Amino acid sequence: MKCPRCSGDDDRVSDTREVNGGLAIRRRRVCNRCGFRFSTYEEINPDGVVVVKRDGTRQPFDRKKLEQAVKRACGKRPIPSERLRELLDRVVGELKQGEVASDKVAELIMKELYKTDVVAYIRFASVYRKFTDVEQFLAVISEVSEK
Repeated sequence: MKCPRCSGDDDRVSDTREVNGGLAIRRRRVCNRCGFRFSTYEEINPDGVVVVKRDGTRQPFDRKKLEQAVKRACGKRPIPSERLRELLDRVVGELKQGEVASDKVAELIMKELYKTDVVAYIRFASVYRKFTDVEQFLAVISEVSEK
């Protein structure tokens, strides 16, 4: 593991803990070269999950792509990175082996974002549902306001 500060590759693990109900492991590391402390996470990789896109193409599931989309929706929102990681862990944990529609993945993300931050939910929904005018935004905002 390379140190984020000095890029040294000599470190030691000072603490290991299970997170998210055992779905991931958090390791606290200390760089032996500069003494910098940092955390790494090991997560379950859902091998065998294939995402079926709207156009019918199939792609292997890529957590990084999902993480980027969620981070984009949550940009400049007061959501701790640990909470986003837990959100993604819950979504990935619900994915089963085999094929899953991209719509299903997006719905799972929106369900979790709604519970976490309504503004992030609206941002994500606007991209996923391909909003084309202000009326669609207003419809979702009024729907959220009524709940």
